[in-house]
Amino acid sequence: MSKLEQILILDPSSDLRFRGPFTDVVTTNLKLRNPSDRRVCFKVKTTAPRRYCVRPNSGLIDPGATVTISVMLQPFDYDPNEKSKHKFMVQTIFAPAGATDLEAMWKDAKPDDLMDSKLRCVFDMPSDSERMSEQESTRAASALSASRPEGPSGARNMDDAEMRKVMEECKRLQTEVGKLHDENRQLKDDGLRMRKANQYDSSSVSKSSSLLSKDPGSRSLPSLLVVIAAIFIGFFLGKFVL
Repeated sequence: MSKLEQILILDPSSDLRFRGPFTDVVTTNLKLRNPSDRRVCFKVKTTAPRRYCVRPNSGLIDPGATVTISVMLQPFDYDPNEKSKHKFMVQTIFAPAGATDLEAMWKDAKPDDLMDSKLRCVFDMPSDSERMSEQESTRAASALSASRPEGPSGARNMDDAEMRKVMEECKRLQTEVGKLHDENRQLKDDGLRMRKANQYDSSSVSKSSSLLSKDPGSRSLPSLLVVIAAIFIGFFLGKFVL
């Protein structure tokens, strides 16, 4: 029986390329796409497990889904005369319906059910001119990003600043409205007091007027009595003298 052809579509399909310098971790990505209508279980293996870190190195891919694998090459002393013999293999099987235990699936898998794809590792060391060009590009990008605060983080900072200004303006307006309410209430209270004071002054004036209008009568009454008394006294005196 012929071996099953790999069901997954790999990108890249044959070479995993790592670009130096290799003084730090170098990462390249491998994409696995499942074009079938069945779930596929995958496992990634390498001939140099101490030199690479693979995340994730196994899992399930749903129908029509894609998984990105990060392959991280650890730092090492690069020798241009040494050819890389490192290889990777992506091994897959169709996952049984309802199966969840990956270890059990691989343990129970038959050799005829296995599908695999092999990739070789390629190390690319840039030339001196290319390294200088890349460094210049990196410095230019850093300077450009530093001089453009309107990026996503800068926009968020500006939005936060604008929001704080709006909140402070709202608080100031609320304070002003409260002051206006207090002044309006004070004016109403002052108006009521002034009206009451005017009413009191009017009543006092009217009372004073009434008292003044009564005084001439009260003063004229004794004068009239004096006149009458003088008439009677004159009458009696004339009678007795005559």
